[in-house]
This record gives sequence, C-alpha cells and structure tokens, in this order.
Amino acid sequence: MLKILIAEDDCELRQLFSHVLTKHGYTVKGVSNGQQGLDAIENDYYDLIISDIMMPVLDGYEFVRQLRYAGNNTPVLMITAKDAFDDMRQGFLSGTDDYMVKPINVNEMVLRVGALLRRAQMINDRRQVIGGTTLECDSLTVIADGVSSVLPQKEFMLLYKMAAYPGKIFTRQQLMDEIWGYDSESDTHTVDVHIGRLRDRFRDSKDFKIITIRGVGYKVVKL
Repeated sequence: MLKILIAEDDCELRQLFSHVLTKHGYTVKGVSNGQQGLDAIENDYYDLIISDIMMPVLDGYEFVRQLRYAGNNTPVLMITAKDAFDDMRQGFLSGTDDYMVKPINVNEMVLRVGALLRRAQMINDRRQVIGGTTLECDSLTVIADGVSSVLPQKEFMLLYKMAAYPGKIFTRQQLMDEIWGYDSESDTHTVDVHIGRLRDRFRDSKDFKIITIRGVGYKVVKL
C-alpha cells in the first residue's frame, strides 16, 4: 500500500487530508512541521509528501530544500494559502513537484496525488510516455509513430525532465543546474539553443509542444 506523509500544522486540515486519502486506499502519517517531517523520513519510506509552507520550526520551503539536498526525490505536493507567482516560483525552485492553493478541493488533491505517483513510477522505470510518444532514458531514444530517434544526451534529458511534469514551468536556471550541473561554466543561453533544436525535431508532434513562458522558462504541454 502506498504511503503518504502530510506535513501540516493545521490539525483539522491535516486530519481532513488524512481521512480523504485513507478512504482512497493510501496509508497516511501526519506531522505538524518540516522538522518532524525530516525525522519521519529518516525512520520510514514514503511514496509521496504533502507539505504546507507556513509551519513552525521548519517551513515547507526549507523542508523540501533539505530533502533534495540529501538526494531524496520523493514527489512533493505543496499546499499553501499563498497564491502569488513569486511564492509558487520559490516552491518549485526548492524542489516541489506540484502546488495547490488553499482552500483545497480534496477531490482535486486526490487526482494530483495519483498523477504525481504515476510520474514517479515512470521515472523509476526510466521511461516517459506522453500521448503516443515514448522516451527511453537508457538509450536516449524517442519513439513516435513507430519511428525511433536517438537524441544527443543534453537534448534528451531536457525533454525527459519536462515531459515528466507536463504543464510545470521550469526556469532556465533550474534546467541549467539539473542538466548541465551547478558547476557548469555555460550560461542559460545554452538552454535556449537546445530547446530550439528540440522544437525543430518535434515541430510536427501530435502529442506535445514546448511552450516558452516569457521571462521565466519553458514547459511541455500535452496536445
């Protein structure tokens, strides 16, 4: 049975989330701040984390940041009362996978939890499927309409990363850090060049499109 950790300092909200997710077949543990979340993860394995931002002791941003720094890639759904774009951007930059703003529609939350878990499984399998297109990580191969194409490594990893989270915005710096590495001497213009090549390769795709978010970065959307 899949296990979910909820880090939320509002007791009533934490209990509501736990009740709904338990009804949908998940095993749930609740904690009231990020530090308790880190302690729980040290002692057990969780398939997904739901975290508030504004919590005592250790807030959601720092909770997720410490997880990622430690190499923990468990999917995180961040839930908060903050709805400003800068707050959302900070959440994604800390390593969050998805974001919901209070008041929460619990039915939507269940759908998002399921989607995140499916994506995580595909990443573990080292393959992504978006519509009729399959990306095979081990061979850097994209299969579409029965035709296989081997991509240069950086192009493939860019597409693979964005295809894992359709609709999620990735900043140029975030893609630069994750694909080229934090110590790379290249600048973010390199990302633009590789994105341009990917667009040329897949301009006729019936399954996805790469969208530019002016002044921010890029996202892959399903067609």
